[in-house]
Amino acid sequence: MASMLDYDRLTEDEKHEHFMERINRGEKIEADDWMPDDYRISLIRLISMHGISEIMGALPEKEWVPKAPSLHRKLAIMAKVQDEMGHGQLLLRVAEDLMAPLGKNREDIMQDLFSGKLKFHNVFHMSAPTWGDAGMIAWLVDGAAIISQSMMLDSSYGPYARALKRICAEEVFHAQHGESIILAMAEGTPEQRDMLQESLNRWWTSLIMFFGPKSAKETGNSNADKNIMYKIRAKTNEELRQEFFTKYIPRIWSLGLTIPDDTIRFDEESQMWIYQDVDWGEFKQIVTGNGPESQNRLDLRRRSYDNNAWVRDALAAKRAI
Repeated sequence: MASMLDYDRLTEDEKHEHFMERINRGEKIEADDWMPDDYRISLIRLISMHGISEIMGALPEKEWVPKAPSLHRKLAIMAKVQDEMGHGQLLLRVAEDLMAPLGKNREDIMQDLFSGKLKFHNVFHMSAPTWGDAGMIAWLVDGAAIISQSMMLDSSYGPYARALKRICAEEVFHAQHGESIILAMAEGTPEQRDMLQESLNRWWTSLIMFFGPKSAKETGNSNADKNIMYKIRAKTNEELRQEFFTKYIPRIWSLGLTIPDDTIRFDEESQMWIYQDVDWGEFKQIVTGNGPESQNRLDLRRRSYDNNAWVRDALAAKRAI
């Protein structure tokens, strides 16, 4: 390994080659290490989106804190909302370290969210009108998140990988909380089972969209997914979606629920789930702020940010002393 002095004298191509050698050896990249610009930008985009999604994802469930059907459920969903906000804060700190050399900070992240430049997960643009939706979010949306995040536990970027270990451990409890709600409703009254089926019907398309469209690699483009090349992530969108189907479709069927897709089946020859694809144009509309609850959620986040400006100002003044 080259010394710091030798490293400073390397050309950009030599630095990149050395960087890739480190990644391919399984070394972790840290915030103050040299990294290619596109690696840094990819990480900022991914981690900022992940962090903001954790925060925005707490909003549809926050609506159910005062309406939960029992004190036990109220306390559980309140704890989950608190966890999600904590995950978001943890991830934004990781993103800030990456942004510092570019002269940017958390304020830039929030302004990018408010301007529409920074996107958040499609599922958190949707409405949650019933208690069945609260269960479905915790069970299936958090279940999808665990699958997506677990494949980055060995991410080449050390701070992100370490943050994900804590986040995934807590997300497992969130999914169990959701499964508890779903099982109780599945064993409940006909009205509760109907509510559950209606919720699944409402969320199924969003769950397919959660993992994003097929990557360039999967559509035949010879350019490999950059995040996979840099070992930020280990699987493609479709691989994650298939893993989700394998884990959850049998569980959904075991509850006597019907998946709102007459075509869905497991193909033994290809060892893949065959399913009806979604309208990815609709997905683009949702994540660009045109979902059912997009503006309401953004307005709520904006009001909260503005109302708490005095806290940030006070902290900044204290640091300046």
